[in-house]
Amino acid sequence: MKLQTREREAPEVNLTSLIDVVLLLLVFFMVSTSFVREAEINLNLPEADTDSELAVVDEGLEISITRTGNYLVNGRALLNSDRQTLRTAIERLVGDQRSFAVTIRGDADSSLQSFVTATEVVGQLGFTQVHIAAVTAPDG
Repeated sequence: MKLQTREREAPEVNLTSLIDVVLLLLVFFMVSTSFVREAEINLNLPEADTDSELAVVDEGLEISITRTGNYLVNGRALLNSDRQTLRTAIERLVGDQRSFAVTIRGDADSSLQSFVTATEVVGQLGFTQVHIAAVTAPDG
């Protein structure tokens, strides 16, 4: 008895539904993504110049951050490290003037959040000249 074998048909994959699903996912992710910048601080970062001497500014505001995260405004320690306390101290010290240059000095072991808080408070008060002081470690 002779049995005839039929040629097998190659399986056909329908990609139409797969492409539809991928496009719908792409549209969903594009629509659900938000491109809003909630808070933005523009900083003009200084460039190091070893040949020039440092200029000393007579008038200015200096905010120092200690290792424990406490603030000193022009050398005077604040009662606590709260954002509102820092803001009140700055407002009492400078009044309505915002033309002062503000220098923020931070201890190397202080938390980044303390620095960010000080920068945000200074920015919200409307200061435009913000300097970040850093100390270069000595060679050797």
